[in-house]
Amino acid sequence: MEMKKRINLELRNRAPEEVTELVLDNCLCVNGEIEGLNDAFKKLEFLSMANVELSSLARLPSLNKLRKLELSDNIISGGLEVLAEKCPNLTYLNLSGNKIKDLSTVEALQNLKNLKSLDLFNCEITNLEDYRESIFELLQQITYLDGFDQEDNEAPDSEEEDDEVEYYSAMKMNEVLDTSYSMDGDEDDEDEEEDEAGPPEGYEEEEEEEEEDEDEDEDEAGSELGEGEEEVGLSYLMKEEIQDEEDDDDYVEEGEEEEEEEEEGLRGEKRKRDAEDDGEEEDD
Repeated sequence: MEMKKRINLELRNRAPEEVTELVLDNCLCVNGEIEGLNDAFKKLEFLSMANVELSSLARLPSLNKLRKLELSDNIISGGLEVLAEKCPNLTYLNLSGNKIKDLSTVEALQNLKNLKSLDLFNCEITNLEDYRESIFELLQQITYLDGFDQEDNEAPDSEEEDDEVEYYSAMKMNEVLDTSYSMDGDEDDEDEEEDEAGPPEGYEEEEEEEEEDEDEDEDEAGSELGEGEEEVGLSYLMKEEIQDEEDDDDYVEEGEEEEEEEEEGLRGEKRKRDAEDDGEEEDD
């Protein structure tokens, strides 16, 4: 498809003044130049013309609001000074896969004061010794070359992606905080469960062993006390029996004495009666 027809298709019944993004990849340029792209695209911020066999930027219109320009896989070998004039606010420029060989060709980009990222991957210039150091020294305004900064940190694809990364980073941080809080809550629950469940295993066994030892000590003490009580009880009973026997002996002795006294009294009365009888016989 020719460049002009592709542009008309991409408009989709919109006026050029309303378009902010335009992708014309894989179209064919006529004589290596841009056709159909003009100054009417005043609000254009993103333009991609990858693999369109573009060899010159001479007919590039003035695009003052253009910030990102994709020109990879073309046959551009020079004429980059046009960019500073037609697209002064560029922040991203992709020239990978073109015919750029010398540092002098790239030197024209010094006038792009807002340029932050430049891609020259697969260009012959990358074969130069100290290529990266030379480009960073020549274009001191850029931060990223071929997707990496001077400290080999990878560049974000776009500012929108930066915002997206920040958003997802914030979301991830919230998830981490929620997870940490949840884990703390789980630990508290586990502590509560342990409290409800009682002491850990082994502790109960030690307690039981201590209780058994205490019971054994009490049994031993009780048995010793019982033996002592038994001895005391036997001694007491034996003493009572001895006392009862002594009491019985006393009772028997007292009874015998009374009987003897009674017998003596009877004997005395008998003697008295015998004497009286004898006296009566004498009187007769």
